[in-house]
Amino acid sequence: MSGNVIRSGLGYDIHRLKKGRPFLLAGVEIPSPKGEDGHSDGDALAHALCDAILGAAALGDIGEMYPPSDPAWKNADSMQLLRGAFARVKQAGWKISNADCVIICEQPKILPYRDVIRKSICEALEIPIEDVFIKGKTAERLGSIGKGKAVEVFAQCLLVRG
Repeated sequence: MSGNVIRSGLGYDIHRLKKGRPFLLAGVEIPSPKGEDGHSDGDALAHALCDAILGAAALGDIGEMYPPSDPAWKNADSMQLLRGAFARVKQAGWKISNADCVIICEQPKILPYRDVIRKSICEALEIPIEDVFIKGKTAERLGSIGKGKAVEVFAQCLLVRG
């Protein structure tokens, strides 16, 4: 087969919110009375992006690469995890064409932080800012997300090789 090979990957993560933890999205701390509760730093966006790029390259998922049962990953910087996943994908010959992400939470509002979050992702994945987009949504006060008890993230990425 000649020409470019293109693959799409979908990542997902959800984390309970807890007082006393920072609210992180792609390594950007957003002022909030609650933050993500997780084995690592809980950055749901970085985790969803890890799964999206690893899945598109058929190289596993974040749980395989960084098992929560391993104490080495306790309170780990999730952007370092994303950089490690990206290095693995890059080593396999893939380039990231774009990433599109949806963050669902009632609070904090994402729009004021969108550009700094996009920039953080671009730096980690070595792509220009026009190739990354972030959308903030609410759950319209429905379910655990709507009650401010959790944050949910979907991330999609397109990889190209060839």
